[in-house]
Amino acid sequence: MGTTTTKNDTEKTDAVTEDTAAETKAADTAPEDTKAVDTAPEDAAADASEEQDVPAAERTAPARRGIAAGAGAVAGAALGLASLTGTWAGTVLAERQTVLGQIKLQTGKTQDQIAAVYTTPWHTTALVNGIFALLALVVTGVVLLRRPQAAWTRAVAWGGFALAVLGLVIAGGMYLDLFASAPKLSAGGS
Repeated sequence: MGTTTTKNDTEKTDAVTEDTAAETKAADTAPEDTKAVDTAPEDAAADASEEQDVPAAERTAPARRGIAAGAGAVAGAALGLASLTGTWAGTVLAERQTVLGQIKLQTGKTQDQIAAVYTTPWHTTALVNGIFALLALVVTGVVLLRRPQAAWTRAVAWGGFALAVLGLVIAGGMYLDLFASAPKLSAGGS
């Protein structure tokens, strides 16, 4: 019985091997359309030939415009934000005006202490913030006027434009003392 069982097992193994070999042979001889599915569009060859006719500089031009528009949108948004929060340049110029005002007070060249120490630096900060707001308006305006552009580029540019308008309004209000009037000495001042 032991030899019979072994013979049956050998026959079963041979049958499985033959089935596997038959499946492999069938897969090798299968028509090409069943081996792989072609997902490329039918006119891909036509598109490729058209791209070869166009110079490389013209093919990369839209990509460069898209990069420039994206960079402009981000730069405009950053300038708009800077017009609201202030910049290093504005801080330095305001401090310079404060020092100049203190020097004028010590040398007796000015009588208006408040203007020398407070109002002039305040207006300098407003001017610098206003300049950044105007730059942001110009940059984002240029980006928004260019067509076509990606949706995210337009969204960032509109955000920068809104920040710039708000920054310009705040800078104008600061310069004109609309939000807070300049401090004044009382008539009986001490």
